[in-house]
Amino acid sequence: MKVIRLSTICGFALVLGLALANHGRSARAAKSPLPAQSSASFVLVAHSGAGDYSKTPPAMIEARRAAMVKAIQSGYAILSHGGSSLDAVEATIRVMEDAGLFDAGRGAYYDRDGIPELDASIMEGQTLAAGSVASVKHIANPIHLARLVMEKTPHVMLVGDGAERFAQSQGVELVSPFYFYDQRIWEMYQRAKSEDEKKKTSELLRDQEHGTVGVVALDESGNLAAGTSTGGTALKMPGRVGDSPIIGAGTYANNQSCGVSGTGVGEFYIRNIVAADICERVRYLHVSLEQAANDVVMKELVEQQGEGGIIALDPHGNVVTTFNTNGMMTGTVRADGKITLKGWSKAAEPMIFPASD
Repeated sequence: MKVIRLSTICGFALVLGLALANHGRSARAAKSPLPAQSSASFVLVAHSGAGDYSKTPPAMIEARRAAMVKAIQSGYAILSHGGSSLDAVEATIRVMEDAGLFDAGRGAYYDRDGIPELDASIMEGQTLAAGSVASVKHIANPIHLARLVMEKTPHVMLVGDGAERFAQSQGVELVSPFYFYDQRIWEMYQRAKSEDEKKKTSELLRDQEHGTVGVVALDESGNLAAGTSTGGTALKMPGRVGDSPIIGAGTYANNQSCGVSGTGVGEFYIRNIVAADICERVRYLHVSLEQAANDVVMKELVEQQGEGGIIALDPHGNVVTTFNTNGMMTGTVRADGKITLKGWSKAAEPMIFPASD
């Protein structure tokens, strides 16, 4: 299949727009952007990383499922009371960051120096406002700081010490690196540092790199929002930044097309601007969300050996959870109040939980 470049797409869109202008309003209407979702409905979909769950202890999978249900319940509570998709995305991710069970927030993996470095981003689809932070070491909830960058600064991204100084200026308490200590993750890090275990460790790290968390939501006003939070890859180089805080790579939201949060090997997502590419295919090629996601994740990334997956949501409320790994745990809730969890293995049957306690 021939790869369609973004520049070609944009050029096609420009030519098409000029042609439609010369052929009447009816032709223009046929190619109009997706309408906003009816105010009678809302949707939220979350993920907790793509990878191989076959070697994850059953107790850990069960704990992660419980944490995801709790997180999604917090987002549902906001949406079901008429709250914004942006508030729901942040609230849901914060619960997962606090859980200590995912590669985000308190459960973040250690870099080569034995210190967690965290990244996060958030974006809303009505105005395309966005904020992100990268390589922060003393922030318990990077997703909250990313939102502060979006709302309180003229910038989109802040990194490292500058991001943490800004956090202090906004009353965000800096935490000690010991806040992120986890015995299981520390032991994994120690094994990774052992030269004698090098080959075995590389396999272990590949299996464990599936804890990035992300959420996409559609509220009753028809507005989309997306967010992603991560500790990055295990044993990464200090200062390494993946796709999660990069708007267009790991996170994107636009009311005219879709919202996306990605998880996987971030370098491939950055090179292919995966999140934005999916949404732009929907917007300019007028393909379905499912086809756009499959073309990017199941074809182009697979051809490049780029492992990972995405969750995506369009203004009609259509949800896509596409991954090219052995699993990607996801949860979806709608106005009916039923949370559907699936994806910890391709053969796993979905599980249903109540959205209210």
